[in-house]
Amino acid sequence: MRFLPVNLTTLLVELADLDETLALFASLDTDPVEGIEDMVPAARTLMIRFRPERLTAERLASEIAIRDLSARAAPSDRLVEIPVHYNGEDLGDVAALTGLSVEEVIRRHVESTFTVAFCGFAPGFGYLVGGDPALQVPRRQSPRTRIPAGSVALAGAFSGVYPQASPGGWQIIGTTPEKMWDLLRDPPALFQPGYRVRFFDLEKRSVPASDTRINVPDAPQAEVVAEAVTLKVLAAPMPALFQDLGRFGQTGQGVSSSGALDRGALRAANRVVGNAAGTPCLEIILGGFSFETSGRAVMALTGAPCPISIRDASGRTITAETYHPISLEPGDVVTLGEAPRGMRSYLAIRGGFQVKPVLGSASTDTLAVVGPDPVVKGAVLMVENETARLTSVSLTEAPAFGFPASGEIVTLDVIMGPRSDWFTEAGIASLSGQPWQVTQQSNRVGIRLSGETALERRDKAELPSEGTATGAIQVPHSGQPVLFLADHPLTGGYPVIATVAEYHLDLAGQIPINAQIRFRPVTTFADVRRARA
Repeated sequence: MRFLPVNLTTLLVELADLDETLALFASLDTDPVEGIEDMVPAARTLMIRFRPERLTAERLASEIAIRDLSARAAPSDRLVEIPVHYNGEDLGDVAALTGLSVEEVIRRHVESTFTVAFCGFAPGFGYLVGGDPALQVPRRQSPRTRIPAGSVALAGAFSGVYPQASPGGWQIIGTTPEKMWDLLRDPPALFQPGYRVRFFDLEKRSVPASDTRINVPDAPQAEVVAEAVTLKVLAAPMPALFQDLGRFGQTGQGVSSSGALDRGALRAANRVVGNAAGTPCLEIILGGFSFETSGRAVMALTGAPCPISIRDASGRTITAETYHPISLEPGDVVTLGEAPRGMRSYLAIRGGFQVKPVLGSASTDTLAVVGPDPVVKGAVLMVENETARLTSVSLTEAPAFGFPASGEIVTLDVIMGPRSDWFTEAGIASLSGQPWQVTQQSNRVGIRLSGETALERRDKAELPSEGTATGAIQVPHSGQPVLFLADHPLTGGYPVIATVAEYHLDLAGQIPINAQIRFRPVTTFADVRRARA
């Protein structure tokens, strides 16, 4: 058992195998250590996030080290049957890799009873274990950029079903019409940890009529109140997104927290208009956003400093400042100019927007496709009526950091680990010894970086999928790293050389395209030691 640092509030426990991982997860779930906030089980690791004011990494390691990992969870009595068209484009390759005929591959897959070990990668993606050992095959040498939703696939000791179209490197052996992730279902993920799973061949057995899914009626739409203030979106060059402080407690379904990329700016916007700190705001990229208000309101804009102009009903135009309350009258048209620095601005309205939470949060997760729809031109946003007890304030203090501009170099502190030892000394030196260009392929999932010297690994070994934290610097085979932001996958299969310190995550979320990043290690890599008794 190893204890590896992820960041200042997260630990990765490396275990012997999946059985030990699930045993530790079950032990901490039934008899928790005070201070643990979340856990992400994977192939042979358990990632644990904790509250540093209640728990240290060293004491957590000591608590875990004495746990009995010999117990095995009893099989679930829940069996899910998945219909499959065995027509996958890699079926022939799987047959060749295993030395079996195509018919034998299908037979062995159908006759296996799988168990959902854990969920990750994407919402509803369950890692299934317990299949025929003869079907264990490596990932594809070259991952596909798009795998269709419903693809049934194999990789190593796992089988799985892609719940939505996404990139991936697993070997596709078939497709299923079954919906693996459905927000109208409770729970939305068809696969839950512990469930047993069997597949059947639709060429030999049809789905019986009794298996038809129950149609769940659409959720009732919010009633439009005549006197409610609305914002009509007149321009949105890039769709704005509703964001709050994040979606927590859903890792069991493979859903990460998402949330505002600059949480400090979101809190500040709400403070200016008198809202609770986590009230949903609009996250706006690079300005250009415009809207007309139907009634009196108070707004605030924080984050990237977009110029703000307001044209009133008489045609007069005035300007306003960020980080200050801005009173709006009926017919006012608010237009945000292009931000000269930073990447994201946050628009708050006194009272908050009328937006329906999804899985407990109004954050829009762009990778998982969970949360409210993006806000585009023509959208009409309703404002909550209850504002009687709210008080607006101007913030006189400056933001926590200066917003970076394109072409500038931004320094981010990093915690070395959890997989720094997968890289050569030259690779470790390259991480902090050169600036990394922020490329056009960057988004809320992650910042794709390009450097003159690739990060050199010790070998080409495959890393079993394991949990990844926001801020993780994951290194694919190219050696050009990706800095994960809030919408990153819950688990990943490439080694993480280091993780951005949490106090610099807001800054990372404001770094624009064509800026450069320098990583500054604030720790040296070493296993976490247990606290002394």
